[in-house]
Amino acid sequence: MKYRIIIQQDEDGVFIAKCPSLPGCISQGKTREEVLTNIKDAISGYLLSLKKHNEPLPKIEEELVELSA
Repeated sequence: MKYRIIIQQDEDGVFIAKCPSLPGCISQGKTREEVLTNIKDAISGYLLSLKKHNEPLPKIEEELVELSA
């Protein structure tokens, strides 16, 4: 499966990754490569926890909206 993630760098230079499809699934790292590894681990753990507790994947709808500048 593929999940969309959002990566941002904070004011201290730490990279933070969030997975909008999985509420609360957030990780961080000192480098972009580290945060990618860490968010993959976080997503895997999130999905394993859902499976272990017989919980469904959260229903999240995403849309793109267009605004004129």
